[in-house]
Amino acid sequence: MVTKQTGSQGPQSAQDNQGPRERAIEAYDSARRKAAGGLDEAPLLALAGGLAAGAVLAALIPASRKEREMLGPVADRIKDKATDAVNAAKDAGQARLDELGLTKDKASETFRSILEGAGDTAKVSAEAAVSTLRGSQD
Repeated sequence: MVTKQTGSQGPQSAQDNQGPRERAIEAYDSARRKAAGGLDEAPLLALAGGLAAGAVLAALIPASRKEREMLGPVADRIKDKATDAVNAAKDAGQARLDELGLTKDKASETFRSILEGAGDTAKVSAEAAVSTLRGSQD
């Protein structure tokens, strides 16, 4: 086994000596811990994010012509009731978040932490894949 030298500093760090598989596993575990920590700290924010993502997806799927014909009047009443329910839920949820001291800054911090963990995992996984491919070409 050849150890890479970095000038007078000696061998590279232990992480550089790990195989691609070990680095990918370590990155996955690190991202999982970050994500779990974010969810533990702010589960209501995670729930709100999931609901918002679901609402966006539902809004992106267009209704067919037949659905509009058959459900037009009913759909209008349902939309009005749903809007009222969403507003009530949003107000109640915001009040509860305020009671718990969960702010937009805290949500941004948690979301950023989750994204960083996912980004780190993707980077290490890509590096591991490239390293494996390069190793298999030798």
